[in-house]
Amino acid sequence: MRIAIGADHRGFLAKGELIELLQQWGHQVADLGAHDSESSDYPDFAAAVGRQVGSGQVDRGILVCGSGIGVCIAANKVPGVRAGVCCDLRTAEMSRRHNDLNVLCLSADTIEKVPVEGMLRVWFETPFEGGRHARRVEKIRQMECR
Repeated sequence: MRIAIGADHRGFLAKGELIELLQQWGHQVADLGAHDSESSDYPDFAAAVGRQVGSGQVDRGILVCGSGIGVCIAANKVPGVRAGVCCDLRTAEMSRRHNDLNVLCLSADTIEKVPVEGMLRVWFETPFEGGRHARRVEKIRQMECR
């Protein structure tokens, strides 16, 4: 799978660890920054990852900031992106199964306290159910066209 990943300064260290894990699993990873721990603006990285996901250049995206919320808000402004903050195995599973989430947002502040490896595995392996959920995702997609 092709994955775009980005983080601000607060997510910089976690991003490096995630890249290593994803590459070990055989994914192709595009690191869209930040490339150091100097203060940076999370909307820049959310936009970069969002554009690659929304255009189909990559299959999925991962974003990390302090809370995960800022990058989530910013990424969802990009057409074609369905971003959400996941904090446990259940939210990771349901974000894929019911919402076809294509950008996973993580909190650098809590990443050490959650089963990140398991959460990522669930997020990558859980398929979108479709059915009634496809109708709802399509309604979200149509909102982008207005």
